[in-house]
Amino acid sequence: MKKVLEVIGMSCEHCERAVKAELGEIDGVKSVVVNFKSKQVEVEGDNLDDFQLRSAVEEAGYVVESIR
Repeated sequence: MKKVLEVIGMSCEHCERAVKAELGEIDGVKSVVVNFKSKQVEVEGDNLDDFQLRSAVEEAGYVVESIR
């Protein structure tokens, strides 16, 4: 399963690392690709839950605008 998140507030590589680290701690997540310039985060894994993904991004200090 693959989800694409639109994340508001990322502006640098530090932001990328923070978001990637938080999402990577979710059970079932296999890979996370973050691009702060496009404001997109691609998450691949099993049984991905939108609430958990959103919560992890918020824990890193950013806001999820949409998940598709």
